Amino acid sequence: MTKTAEISIRSLHRIDELESVRKLESAIWGDADSIPSHQTITAVKNGGLVLGAYCENQLIGFQYSFPGFNGKSVYLCSHILGIAEQFRNKKIGEKLKIAQREEALKLGYSLITWTYDPLESINGYLNIGKLGGACSTYIPNCYGEMEDLLNSGIPSDRFLVEWHIGKKEIKDTKAHEMTMDLMIKNSLIQWETTKNGVPIPTITLTMPAHECNFAFVAIPKEFRTIRDTNIQAANEWRMKTRELFTDLFQQGWQVIDFMKNPMPEIPVHFYVLSRK
Repeated sequence: MTKTAEISIRSLHRIDELESVRKLESAIWGDADSIPSHQTITAVKNGGLVLGAYCENQLIGFQYSFPGFNGKSVYLCSHILGIAEQFRNKKIGEKLKIAQREEALKLGYSLITWTYDPLESINGYLNIGKLGGACSTYIPNCYGEMEDLLNSGIPSDRFLVEWHIGKKEIKDTKAHEMTMDLMIKNSLIQWETTKNGVPIPTITLTMPAHECNFAFVAIPKEFRTIRDTNIQAANEWRMKTRELFTDLFQQGWQVIDFMKNPMPEIPVHFYVLSRK
């Protein structure tokens, strides 16, 4: 993408547009599990939403959502967001989520939910740190054993994010006043760094005292690289964080923020939790 190229985002309704989405999804994750266009067009006609991101009339990203119902209220279930590889890390995912919020409000929704891998720091920063989502639900092996190009070889654990778009989110700014040194020292997961720069989780500290307002959990900055080069370390991170987040959520904590660590010699970022 050149510096002058502009990204445009629009809602998609035609079968040919949705077939282009299916092809892009297949290119990203593989052909086996791509969503048929006859399914996405049915969802669009019944309260769902498909957004396309375009660069010079080329589809380079998409987002697909469908209506959800929990027995009491209707919400928008954000199912999948994908970006063509050469266009990643250019804030296109964020643009798609902002457009999703705008279109969802037009459709009458006040809540959007979705799942993501809590060890993917880019997604954590976007979903929690930038968009203002919150999480208090951990789903072990949410989708079973996945064999696609991005998820094979490790259990498909997920956070369930709640994004309350009908009200203005107000973050507790005290979290942003805390230093990295404080988070490093008090992270409930401690780690050692190999000579190759790979963080390996070691001990888990005791749960915060009742009077504590915040808790911190470290995750690797580059989990995808770890998964591709050291599957044992990747699974150790999965199991350690699974146990810890499950315990924290059961005790009434929720994830409210994501803090990026700018120090290159420290290979982790941090989730920030508070009591509900």
